[in-house]
Amino acid sequence: MSPWIRRLGVLLLLGIGLARPAAADEFRPAYLQLRQVDATTYDVLWKLPALDESTTLKLRPQFPPAAQVITPPSSSYAAGTAVQRWRMQIDGGLTGKAIEFPNLAATRIDVLVRVERSDGTSQVGRVLPLAPSFVVTASPGAFEVAQTYTVLGIEHILAGFDHLLFVLALLILVQGTRRLIATITAFTVAHSLTLFAATLGWLNVPGPPVEAVIALSIVFLAGEIVHARQGRPGLTQRRPWIVAFSFGLLHGLGFAGALAEVGLPPLSIPTALLFFNVGVEIGQLIFIALVLGAIAIGRHIARRLKFEAPSWWWRVPPYAIGGIASFWVVQRVAAF
Repeated sequence: MSPWIRRLGVLLLLGIGLARPAAADEFRPAYLQLRQVDATTYDVLWKLPALDESTTLKLRPQFPPAAQVITPPSSSYAAGTAVQRWRMQIDGGLTGKAIEFPNLAATRIDVLVRVERSDGTSQVGRVLPLAPSFVVTASPGAFEVAQTYTVLGIEHILAGFDHLLFVLALLILVQGTRRLIATITAFTVAHSLTLFAATLGWLNVPGPPVEAVIALSIVFLAGEIVHARQGRPGLTQRRPWIVAFSFGLLHGLGFAGALAEVGLPPLSIPTALLFFNVGVEIGQLIFIALVLGAIAIGRHIARRLKFEAPSWWWRVPPYAIGGIASFWVVQRVAAF
């Protein structure tokens, strides 16, 4: 077996290993939903990742002492998630009071909390292990909505490894500042269009096929990088903005799927949707800045050390990207 084939095999194995924990676009923290019925009564929905009906994480929300369960909890299990529903009553309501998650640090997951108030407004927040409590506030203004959904957008894009891998492939493939700006702009415009359309219900596409095709788009870009380096430039090399726009439409549907998990405040849908998209763009720009900065630092260190990369070195990024994305394609198609 030639050394080149051995290197490729090791690279693909590493790619598959990296892909397993990077569950791509998976957005599955524990989820607590509180729907206010009247001033003191709430319907509770508690969703928790689980292996089966009896094997769940040892985590449960702890409400203020005055809270009383007034209906027997009902339980169900489906697709790796245990669900409990009940109704509770609390004197004075929950506004200004904290919900605690005592064992959150031991579970190593986050909790997404959504409070739907009786006036049609809602509060959404993410509870982290370092601060395992959530304080219910009064109806928020536009600033609070904008802040919450901007942060959610940033968190989603920085945790969406498939989206970041697609952008990384574009950065490798597209040469020249103007072409790069045009390509990223096309990608941004496209995924913004489908994000808005899908979230507002104008466009309905099943999530699993979208996720599989998103992974396939990364495989396509990895192949385009290899062809370009071999002197056979494809469409992405000649008209990168066309490819970025086309696949950006698919990636926008992926963003919409994540946003659907969070939900939108009924009285502030335009604000929440706009600033979630703003957060996605901020996260994307942060990633691009980090990649370009790392490349600049690497080149500077190589010049100082007078290091010359071996002739096969250029194959590492596209084959690593393609190997990881190929694994995602198989994984997602198998999950249909």
